[in-house]
Amino acid sequence: MINSLSSQNSVNVSADSIAASARAAKGRGLPPIHKWNPPFCGDLDMRIARDGTWFYLGTPIGRPELVRLFSTILRKDGDDYFLVTPVEKVGITVDDAPFVAVDFEVEGEGESQVLTFLTNVADEAAAGPDHPIRVERDPETGEPSPYVLIRDRLEALIDRKSFYRLVDLGETQEVEGTDWFGVRSSGEFFPIIPAAELSTS
Repeated sequence: MINSLSSQNSVNVSADSIAASARAAKGRGLPPIHKWNPPFCGDLDMRIARDGTWFYLGTPIGRPELVRLFSTILRKDGDDYFLVTPVEKVGITVDDAPFVAVDFEVEGEGESQVLTFLTNVADEAAAGPDHPIRVERDPETGEPSPYVLIRDRLEALIDRKSFYRLVDLGETQEVEGTDWFGVRSSGEFFPIIPAAELSTS
């Protein structure tokens, strides 16, 4: 068990109650959280750090099975993140992306190449039209932050070692009149950086 915590807006919400509700609703596969519309019960002192660590009351949650359980009931509504069960909906803080892509597998090559990503909470997603890769760059440093869509508007930040592997698989292709360096998966090309910038970086 993890210590109970009343939210700022409700005296009845705790991580324990959310976990219990999630376990009660758990079936095969991911729960149908998009169909659930419980009342908002306030904000929980829970945070997902940029490296994928989940914190509760400022302390890392050390049980992977509990983190996995919480991850299956995570939903993004607008720009905000919530844990949702059939009876409760609580807000949590996400520093960057809710998941981290810690590895990927490569199948095929060329047009038939498929990149399947594995996250820190054991989700898998094959990059493609339904799971696009995108890269944001820091406007000051130019440092790239690559992401892949995992499910239901929830992205994973691709970790550094995996990003370096992606770069090794990269190729150049024209996109809207500009040559881009990027990667291919499931028939889609995902730009990473303008080819002209790559050659001078």
